[in-house]
Amino acid sequence: MEKDILWHSTSHILATAVRRLFSKVKLGIGPAIEEGFYYDFDYPFTPEDLPKIEEEMKKIVEDDQRFEKRVVSKEEAEKYLAEDNQSYKLQLLSGILDDEVSFFTNGEFSDLCKGPHISSTKEVKAFKLLRIAGAYWKGDEKNPMLTRIYGISFESQSELDEYLRLLEEAKKRDHRKLGSALSLFSIYEEAGSGLIFYHPHGKVLVDQIIQYLKEEHRKEGYLEVATPHIGRKELWQTSGHCDYYSENMYFINKEKEDYVLKPMNCPGHILIYKTRTRSFRDLPLRYFELGTVYRYERTGVLHGLLRVRGFTQDDAHIFCTEEKLMDEIGRVIRFFQRMLSCFGFSEYEVYLATRPERFVGTKERWDMAEGILQDVLKKEGLPYTIDEGEAVFYGPKIDVKLKDCLKRSWQGPTIQVDFNLPERFGVEYIGEDGKPHQPVMIHRVVLGSMERFLGALIEHYEGKFPLWLSPVQVRIMTITDAAIEYAHKIKDRFLIEGIRVEADLKGEKIGKKIAEAQEEKIPYMAILGKKEAEENTISLRHRSKGDMGKFEIPNLIEILRCEIKEKKR
Repeated sequence: MEKDILWHSTSHILATAVRRLFSKVKLGIGPAIEEGFYYDFDYPFTPEDLPKIEEEMKKIVEDDQRFEKRVVSKEEAEKYLAEDNQSYKLQLLSGILDDEVSFFTNGEFSDLCKGPHISSTKEVKAFKLLRIAGAYWKGDEKNPMLTRIYGISFESQSELDEYLRLLEEAKKRDHRKLGSALSLFSIYEEAGSGLIFYHPHGKVLVDQIIQYLKEEHRKEGYLEVATPHIGRKELWQTSGHCDYYSENMYFINKEKEDYVLKPMNCPGHILIYKTRTRSFRDLPLRYFELGTVYRYERTGVLHGLLRVRGFTQDDAHIFCTEEKLMDEIGRVIRFFQRMLSCFGFSEYEVYLATRPERFVGTKERWDMAEGILQDVLKKEGLPYTIDEGEAVFYGPKIDVKLKDCLKRSWQGPTIQVDFNLPERFGVEYIGEDGKPHQPVMIHRVVLGSMERFLGALIEHYEGKFPLWLSPVQVRIMTITDAAIEYAHKIKDRFLIEGIRVEADLKGEKIGKKIAEAQEEKIPYMAILGKKEAEENTISLRHRSKGDMGKFEIPNLIEILRCEIKEKKR
């Protein structure tokens, strides 16, 4: 059974139960989503209502109600919904262009719906209502706020039990809670929603990721550039963003000139490319930028590091000839595979996002670009799913969703083929024939948004980062004040060797110091007492391995440097 059909059918069971218990409630929509389903109601439900609704849903499941489709005229549908005082459904009906519409009925409940559905309510073997949230009708804050009830269902109780177990594990790994507990980042409402402030430890973590990114990009032949955070509006009119992306952009007007906080880095890279005449011998030309961009997101969808308004991308644009296009895309695929593996992500899903309804360029160019991406994915042996109509307006793309240790999906690398922006900006190179030609642009990110990737990384490792990424790699702890001078000496030595170290010299019991370090997920604890100071050694403890015995300083430094260099996980 397809999950989305099961989940959508369960949303109808939820609505059936709600109408039984709260007969006058007005209904919104109840779709299947990426994980489970929801239904929107114009009623002030609270979490305390969910157990009662679940009990009623169980009765409906046991009643073995059949899902039956009924096709009626729009006029008949309008009359039925008006009599039932379903104003939201009437709005949905008005947006349907067909002369006839369908309803699905189970028991006493009928809902305007295209379907499909399962045969009977009894096919839902296990379900759970998870939470409630507020949701504006049609996602517009100018519309009424509805109550959204989220749920999940499965074909067996064991599947539900495993899902709930992973859900509890995910709560422990929530990057927002860990980000606060480990003092990595904050979001301040007085500064603005969706804007990230990195604390010292968070900045160290981000810097380690960035340093590695820069090293690997240099090895791959990328040239690093930097572009301003704002640009004149005309630049974004040429690119097409003002026509196709304006609802996500921030506009500024000063001294009668219009500027834009850049939502993307590509126009800036094009301007750098155009500073001089390029030859076919210069291509492929790979520009790389850790570019901070700004995109308007509705307040209701902002979520920690995962959905923000200002973020930094490991963004690159490759200018190449059509003949080299497949080779370059394949090279990017192998690059992101290597990078994801280094950070501990070995599983991912690949999607090919195709032409949307609104786009620039010709269908022929789009078909060609989509075909090239498909050919490369096949050549690289990557299974993929077509994501119909989900490309951005200037070119199709490969979207990669990486899987964490709980098998959850996170948006990661993207590779986009673009014939259109080079044409709109008049980008050229001189070919072997001495004539000007238009290059193809590849837009790509390897990790994507640094903020979103960091959120995924925090949850994947539950804050227990590998040594090379850990903001603090070693914490020195003294058992007695007699070891304080020795602790300072060891700390200075570690700092000289490039090891990130802190010292806990408080006059507290060592057990409490260890507990605090464990809670802060410090990889190594160097415990120093009078005996260690006399022997010039360290008693070492690891956050997961426990007591590791005594080490001489040079030996320990070599062990740590080796682990850092090899990026062991």
